[in-house]
Amino acid sequence: MKRSSDTSDVSQTAFDPIVLRPVGVIRNEIDEPFLKAGEAGIEMKERMAAIKAQVRKIRKMKSEIVITRELSGILDGLKAYSHLVILYWAHRVPEQSRSITRVHPMGRKDIPLTGIFSTCSPVRPNSVLTTVVQLVKISGNILEVVGIDAINGSPVIDIKPYARQWYPQEGVRIPEWMRRLLEEVGEDDSDI
Repeated sequence: MKRSSDTSDVSQTAFDPIVLRPVGVIRNEIDEPFLKAGEAGIEMKERMAAIKAQVRKIRKMKSEIVITRELSGILDGLKAYSHLVILYWAHRVPEQSRSITRVHPMGRKDIPLTGIFSTCSPVRPNSVLTTVVQLVKISGNILEVVGIDAINGSPVIDIKPYARQWYPQEGVRIPEWMRRLLEEVGEDDSDI
């Protein structure tokens, strides 16, 4: 592999600043995340049974993504898709939490400390989160979607069409702790 410099330390490499501008905002009934970010990592705000109920509610709940009006034409052609990939910013994660490199997934002490990039934790160096949602309808600059797990007011960074064929279908593996968490919150992993 060809390297652009002698060092393999990215912190030594000069990058131009990255500037993200929200393309919209999420509007829904979720005012508080069920995982709370803090200096020590994350912790569950509620018991697993309550989280399971919240996950079920989120999977059926309608939300709106209000797109910035200045981006006229950006939604053209999107109605042809049934599902979308939404990238959004976890705006309520405290700045000090962004230096955390390992967490107990979902704040569960019964799961060993795990590197952030091995989890779906909102606590990350850059608080970019992603989810796949079902597109219900588009009305002007408002997308009505089902299944977004973001809290109200989350800035949307980008939207991409979801095509199942772009993602691996076979040979996908996940660690046992992740499989257990998915089962506990009622997510079907039978295709994995």
